[in-house]
Amino acid sequence: MDLVLSQWFSTIGSTFLIIFLAELGDKSQLVCMTLATRFRALPVFFGALSAFALLNLLAVVFGATLTEWIPEKILTIGVAFLFAFFGIQALRSGANKEDEKEENSHNSIEGRSLFITTFLMIFLAEMGDKTQIAGAALAVSSPPIPVWIGATLGEGLSVILAVIAGRTLLQKIPITTVHKASGVFFLLLAGLALTRLV
Repeated sequence: MDLVLSQWFSTIGSTFLIIFLAELGDKSQLVCMTLATRFRALPVFFGALSAFALLNLLAVVFGATLTEWIPEKILTIGVAFLFAFFGIQALRSGANKEDEKEENSHNSIEGRSLFITTFLMIFLAEMGDKTQIAGAALAVSSPPIPVWIGATLGEGLSVILAVIAGRTLLQKIPITTVHKASGVFFLLLAGLALTRLV
């Protein structure tokens, strides 16, 4: 029993470290940070965490072959659409001077809608990403449950750091500048996603 627990904790710890380090500076962390500058932190956090938890579950259950079930073209189009939608919405908000007078303009999207949008954005963007493949590979040689726990905790911490960074940025930069910068960022991500179709 002690040996099993020791193996579980060892697997959780090593998976956590691998996935957390892999997520630092990754697009999903940048997406969460950008969303947190414009919207409420909790729906962004829980939306991203739920997406990662499901992706990790699929990775440890089905392995790397999961990505073959959904054509990459469909995933890419879905990701590009979501990024472009948020980019255009952010640029339109940034161009509206009245937004500066609205103290809570960055909270205008309802929590449930923001949760779903964040979930879909992260889920589609991370499907088949290096961290999901790493989780699938680790689950081949280690018990799958601690791999899932470690991977989800590692990605959860990266999301927390991203949300904190986003909220800190919001306090130092005018809201219209945040809107414009996030709009350009999301449009760039949409363009990068579309280049995968070529």
